[in-house]
Amino acid sequence: MKPQAIPTVQIDNSRVIVTEWRFPPGAETGWHTHAHDYVVIPMTDGNLVLETDEGIKTSHLVKGRSYTRNVGVSHNVINPGPDEVIFVEVEIR
Repeated sequence: MKPQAIPTVQIDNSRVIVTEWRFPPGAETGWHTHAHDYVVIPMTDGNLVLETDEGIKTSHLVKGRSYTRNVGVSHNVINPGPDEVIFVEVEIR
């Protein structure tokens, strides 16, 4: 069994949910489906493996280079590397 990624909710109000995600080496989120559109702001560089319904994908995070995804994304996110990966996720209600 893989270690779990560590979420820390920083803001949860009527407009947004802001969560810091920390992925120690080998950590995963577990399968989940996003209920909101969201923005990811990487705090570190790193690669994450995404297990999706369409197969395995790799996401290369670059510190400070944000990206967005739409509601309904379903995946398991895994840190396959030797270093911790950190990002902030902003979900838009």
